[in-house]
Amino acid sequence: MTRIIVISEVIEQKHRKEKELQFYREKLEKIQSKIAFLQRDLDITNLCIEIIEKEKDQLFKGDQ
Repeated sequence: MTRIIVISEVIEQKHRKEKELQFYREKLEKIQSKIAFLQRDLDITNLCIEIIEKEKDQLFKGDQ
């Protein structure tokens, strides 16, 4: 009888670990999505900065 209890406990642990793993996979997926969005936003911001700096340089070169 003790052997069945031990096996059932191991199976129960397995199910808890699978459930926990699924939980963290879902969290990771959400975080990866946020990272991708923020990276695109940062890329656009950097592009805007580059454009503004180039325009600023062209304006100053034209004034000289």
